[in-house]
Amino acid sequence: MKFTWKSIAKLKKMQQIKSKKIEGIIDQIIDQYAYADRSERPWVIGFSGGKDSTVLLMLVWIALQRVREQLPYPFQLKRKVYVVCNDTMVENPILADYVQNVLKKIDEEARNQDLPIFVKRTTPKLEETFWINVIGKGYPVPNNSFRWCTDKLKIRPTSSFLLDQVDEMGEAIVLLGTRYDESATRERSIRKHEVTGRRLSKHTTSPNTYTYAPIKEMRMEEVWYVINTVPSPWGFDNSILFQIYSDASADDYECPTVVTDKQHTSCGQSRFGCWTCTVVKNDKSMNALVNNGRNWMQPLLDFRNRLVENRNLSENRMDTRRNGQIAINEDGGNNGTYNIMYRKEILRDLLKVQKEIQKERPDITLINNQELIAIQVIWNRDLFFDHTVGNIYKEIYGREISTNNIKTLDHTEKRIIREVCEDDMKYYDLIDNLISLQETKTLLISKYGLHNDIERRIEKFAVLEKNL
Repeated sequence: MKFTWKSIAKLKKMQQIKSKKIEGIIDQIIDQYAYADRSERPWVIGFSGGKDSTVLLMLVWIALQRVREQLPYPFQLKRKVYVVCNDTMVENPILADYVQNVLKKIDEEARNQDLPIFVKRTTPKLEETFWINVIGKGYPVPNNSFRWCTDKLKIRPTSSFLLDQVDEMGEAIVLLGTRYDESATRERSIRKHEVTGRRLSKHTTSPNTYTYAPIKEMRMEEVWYVINTVPSPWGFDNSILFQIYSDASADDYECPTVVTDKQHTSCGQSRFGCWTCTVVKNDKSMNALVNNGRNWMQPLLDFRNRLVENRNLSENRMDTRRNGQIAINEDGGNNGTYNIMYRKEILRDLLKVQKEIQKERPDITLINNQELIAIQVIWNRDLFFDHTVGNIYKEIYGREISTNNIKTLDHTEKRIIREVCEDDMKYYDLIDNLISLQETKTLLISKYGLHNDIERRIEKFAVLEKNL
């Protein structure tokens, strides 16, 4: 896209926002980007697709367009801005679909406008996904006292990208879409790390990283004012986001958007997160989406509720944690990891829900084949050889799961081993178990512990033989 002084003047006129406060925020972003900090430390914006991160990116985008007007080319836009979106792989399907379309448009339009804005998508490592932890390793689903999901699904993937930027550039600046107005807790958290008279604060966990919160003083009605009245600088229809929030509104909360259009009177203040979230008692946003016509989501909501109801049942838990530590509560009930039978139950239930959802939404995948195969790897390494993911998958879908990444013994090879072990088939089972451990080791990034797994299986076999 070729810019002329005439087109720039027209652009500026079109983007002038009728709010001194918001215009002041844009001016501050311009100053921080081009004047107050002359370094090329990259900016990293965590983009969830929600209202706050959308407004933050809109104001930064508009600021960059205006920087182009104020400084001579090519010195004005040297600092890169990364729009980092982390996919936990269990995101609310409604918002996940919306975010995918928005990111595609952001990526395209940044190139068209020749802006240094780059989209980066992050996901958890295979061995740290939600289903690998719950169904594979038997971690109880998260609650307030055991909130392992935040670190594994959100913090680690984004931190890994951030560290890459710090390694390359020496330092990085993370732009936050947090606001005082969100809650008293959030305001205390923001003010705790502020430095009086400075826009940048030291990042609490990442070295050589700073944070910058340009919209921290914006109220909710001002956020919706921007979304509903300012055209998206990347050309997307913001009314889609508004409608998603409206449908997810769990009550009759009236959002004072300062917009006279009747369509903009009720926007809701729902929060979106993982559809599997068990930290909250009730998923109000998903309930509201179902009640507002998204009936196909009902199986997801029911499944999530079953995860909550069955979390603490002693019959679903082992008496030890994964590290071998005894886990028995005061009442004598088991409080360790999920036992293999309950893990199988969750997997069967999940696949049934996925199959049901796919009748109306064939593009939605709740658990992918790579995760399914990795779960089998973990079950094998935990010495659960009598339970196979493939059999459960075939039971639900009536077909074999794709196992392109794994080699298994063919019928001839198995027949030969049976013949060799025909005098005592226990040895066939042992050999089959050891081969399963070896064949599946390539599926996980971390192969540490395979030798110990094999030794444990042989020791278990020896103990059983001794006791016979």
